Amino acid sequence: MRHSNCTAPAGIVEWIIPELESSRFMQRSASTILSSSFLAIALGLSGCAVTPAAGPDGSSSGAARVSEAAAADDQSTTAANAFFADGATHAVGIDWDETAYADMIAAYEKDGSKEWIQADITIDGTLIADIGVRLKGNSTLRSLSGGDAGGPGGAVGTSAGISSDVPESLPLLIDFDKYVDGQTYEGLTQLSLRPGSPVLNEALALALTEASGQATQRYAYTTYSVNDGPTQTRLLVENPDEAYADSLFDSAGVLYKSDAGSSFTYQGDDLATYEEQFKQLNKKDTANVQPIVDFLKWLYEASDEQFDAELANWVDVDSFARYAATMNLLVNGDDMAGPGQNYYLWYDLETKKISIISWDLNLAMTGNATASPDEQVSIGGGGGGAGRGGMQAPAADGDGGGPAMADPPGADAATDPGAGTGTKAAGGKGGNALKERFLASATFKPLYDKAYAELYQQLYGSGTAEALLQDITATVPASDNLTASVLAGQAATLKTFIQERTAALKDQV
Repeated sequence: MRHSNCTAPAGIVEWIIPELESSRFMQRSASTILSSSFLAIALGLSGCAVTPAAGPDGSSSGAARVSEAAAADDQSTTAANAFFADGATHAVGIDWDETAYADMIAAYEKDGSKEWIQADITIDGTLIADIGVRLKGNSTLRSLSGGDAGGPGGAVGTSAGISSDVPESLPLLIDFDKYVDGQTYEGLTQLSLRPGSPVLNEALALALTEASGQATQRYAYTTYSVNDGPTQTRLLVENPDEAYADSLFDSAGVLYKSDAGSSFTYQGDDLATYEEQFKQLNKKDTANVQPIVDFLKWLYEASDEQFDAELANWVDVDSFARYAATMNLLVNGDDMAGPGQNYYLWYDLETKKISIISWDLNLAMTGNATASPDEQVSIGGGGGGAGRGGMQAPAADGDGGGPAMADPPGADAATDPGAGTGTKAAGGKGGNALKERFLASATFKPLYDKAYAELYQQLYGSGTAEALLQDITATVPASDNLTASVLAGQAATLKTFIQERTAALKDQV
């Protein structure tokens, strides 16, 4: 299983390691994980050959250029672990042509397109030339085209302050082999430069997901600048790609990314309808989106009795219970049922079952700290959701997106609770039939309640959340836009949220 860079605080290792070691999804042993950082230091930079750049006197300068040579997979994996090692921080600078940058911004302002431009990046003194960068995000980027940034309600911790006049503030997707085939950095092909600074809430949410034993993404803090301009403190997160998908679990499977404009509904049997909505990241020569289409068709047609009796044939229900419980515990209103459609679908080729992988946790731990376990957390009032057979309009601010769907045949908006959800009052987006039916089911709700109680104790009751916050805050680097006093204030705010969440749930689980 993939791991973030946070070390579990003292006192909780006893329950984390046994759980991870017993998981059928575990890819690397606990001893391998604990020793990976040491091995990475010994191996040095893997995944690329580094040649020091000569200075004026013929000596090596501080920057080095990365060639296209690729190292062995095990070395690349170990080196990537070093990049995301506990407490590791980095210095990153991007250099691009100002005209190309202006064209990229103009294209987005015109029609929302996210065009690639060529750039050079320097990471901790190592120069990687000819990478690709593009804008990354959906509602996050609205302010660039005159819309409100940060989603409905201006949620804390997202895109406040981003501006094309401050290029170091923008969220980006960084692709090392966009223009140089096979080029990587420490075995990494892509990195996501997350919006906001320093987004302690997102880092903590990633760390807590990892501490719970669930799949997540690794991250590291960096000081970041563009064209030698002012620095900002930013979060770099590994962007799920083919390599990520192939190393995610012990068993083989296919990973699909849900597009922000996707609709988790059955829309006929034509696979082309779904291929942009659920982008397949790996095994493209041997698999396709058919398993997802088959499941959505079953979900659309299944009665409540069939749902209870047969869901476990389609979905890893224990894993799903933990996912749903975690999203509530973290008060993440933009999960698979949120307007951003932020999730990945994992289809296990051995069990033939689907699991959900969380993604984009920058809205976690910023909402109502007193939300109950049975409350559907949401942002901007969205998330009423599709019930049985409900067809749902896709989010409007994605990279693409499927068509808005009509109600199912024969649905009566006056009598069918699942009908009409594609055009909810107040224009709300979000909702997800699987999640809502699961939580409403007398068969599966007990699984959720059990998972919730266990995760509450692991993440909040044990003091894990506060301990991880302290560890994370200690690693965040100062920059031109982040002083120690500002960081301390944000850490105090998040600590208060944790304390309120812990107290509010204590007597409810």
